[in-house]
Amino acid sequence: MATAFFRTIILYLLLITGLRLTGKRQIGELEPTELVLTMLLSDLAAVPMQDFGIPLINGVIPILTLLALSTLLSYCSLRSVRFRTLACGKPTIIIRDGKVLQEAMRRTRLTLDELLEELRQQSICDLSTVKYAILETSGQLSVLLYPQYQPLTPQSAAEPPAADSVLLPTVIISDGHLLEENLHHAGYEKNWLRGQLKKSGVSHPRDVFLLTVDEAGQVVFIKKEASS
Repeated sequence: MATAFFRTIILYLLLITGLRLTGKRQIGELEPTELVLTMLLSDLAAVPMQDFGIPLINGVIPILTLLALSTLLSYCSLRSVRFRTLACGKPTIIIRDGKVLQEAMRRTRLTLDELLEELRQQSICDLSTVKYAILETSGQLSVLLYPQYQPLTPQSAAEPPAADSVLLPTVIISDGHLLEENLHHAGYEKNWLRGQLKKSGVSHPRDVFLLTVDEAGQVVFIKKEASS
């Protein structure tokens, strides 16, 4: 009895430590790699908890290996945008200006029934009210309504927003990494980018934490802080 108690406590604390490494997410918001890690950890911990004939170390070593691998993948994702996209995918626009992008749905294997269900769960029944619907890497659907269909707020009551005020920003620089595909997709060239960097007082994308531009040409710039 005591053996079972202490084995369970040890494995429980080890799993809590491992899940802390995945960050503060809910199950529905886990990236694919994090979901796989969670499932494997639960299976690995269950066996030595129930089978006392298996040495505890045989359960601990695989768990520690997975945690080390998860930490390595997180580091690679932080350092490389291409690796992060490969491991986790990237958000996909499913609805733009009230129009369903059928090719995007086929590419993400999202059925029409699933799309309508996601919209209904957000109290949306009319597709024409949707400015953008974006399928996030977690599998959740983010929906941006046209201003006239958005919930009323004190600010919008005092000053009604313009009809085209919902604009989707495109990320051009993410944590020091230039996303050239996004730059060209937004309709800009590197000369424009160099001008924006010079205007903001930096000379290289690696000095930028975030730079976005929306469809109206409005730029958001955040300079990277010096690492301590």
